[in-house]
Amino acid sequence: MNVVPPPLPGLHTRRCVRHSAREAAARCPECGGFFCRECVVEHAGRLLCAPCLARISHGADVRRIRWARCREALTAVAGVAVLWLVFYVAGALLLKIPSQVHDGSAWRRLSAHPHS
Repeated sequence: MNVVPPPLPGLHTRRCVRHSAREAAARCPECGGFFCRECVVEHAGRLLCAPCLARISHGADVRRIRWARCREALTAVAGVAVLWLVFYVAGALLLKIPSQVHDGSAWRRLSAHPHS
């Protein structure tokens, strides 16, 4: 539940930082500036001015980009690990093939006894 703070005393006597002819409707909790209704935006239950909102969202974008890069690096490492495991298992299976298969003696034995 969003709780709206009570208006500051004398807020109606303040003027908007950007529009000096307009009465201030809110004070930005980030920068402390007074702004009219058109200059503030509600974000996460607080009324913020446009520059502060841009700064906050830019910080979130930077964190999102960093996390995306970390996720890409982890995915690449996991892919290399999976490939290594696949090749390791394939090599282990190839090593279990008897040497008679490689020199051809196993095939000669099979062809000598076709119906056994």
